[in-house]
Amino acid sequence: MIVIADQLSQIKSRISAAESKYHRLPGSVQLLAVSKTKSASTIAQAYKAGQRQFGESYLQEALAKQQALSAFNIIWHFIGPIQSNKTKQIASHFDWVHSVDRLKIAHRLSEQRSPDLPPLNICLQVNISHENTKSGIDLQELPEFIDEALSLPNIVVRGVMAIPAPETEFARQCLPYRSLYEAVKALNLPQLDTFSFGMSDDLEAAIKEGSTIVRIGTALFGERN
Repeated sequence: MIVIADQLSQIKSRISAAESKYHRLPGSVQLLAVSKTKSASTIAQAYKAGQRQFGESYLQEALAKQQALSAFNIIWHFIGPIQSNKTKQIASHFDWVHSVDRLKIAHRLSEQRSPDLPPLNICLQVNISHENTKSGIDLQELPEFIDEALSLPNIVVRGVMAIPAPETEFARQCLPYRSLYEAVKALNLPQLDTFSFGMSDDLEAAIKEGSTIVRIGTALFGERN
């Protein structure tokens, strides 16, 4: 049986060790608990152990959990593919969206985010490994995409998200993150402060290459249901 509090402590120790090893400021990397397919009661366990940020990929499942956990002060991140007919509810019910990969989606989130809510934090998903099966914009398109998205009301472009092709060798895990980090920094836009890089198997490589949010599911909750 997985004890969520113990797993959470181990992951935080991994993050802290990587921050130290790669000369990152302590606390500069946040843990996003990927809770898709996990129950509201499991999320509650993680919350009671100190976790506050949770990532969901399936809208209807997420909305049900948000309702069940409304008494908790959770920061909700949407990290899955976005269909146009889902943008209104995503804009209304989340604090962050990591998976914006089309200007049409950015415009819809901007139009459908209520001005009464804080601006919606968004990350632009980049298909850094050029995989046909994955969503994301090409790296070459990023400057133009950012330029237009920055002008939209009710959303704030915070940075980028990437899911590279899986690699087992550490150096090869680092390469795609490094190229994307350097491309974003070259734009010289201080407001782009968020790099949503790294998952259970490559969080150390991601932290070495500038990650500020690691998205961890399996290492925290076990295999998906």
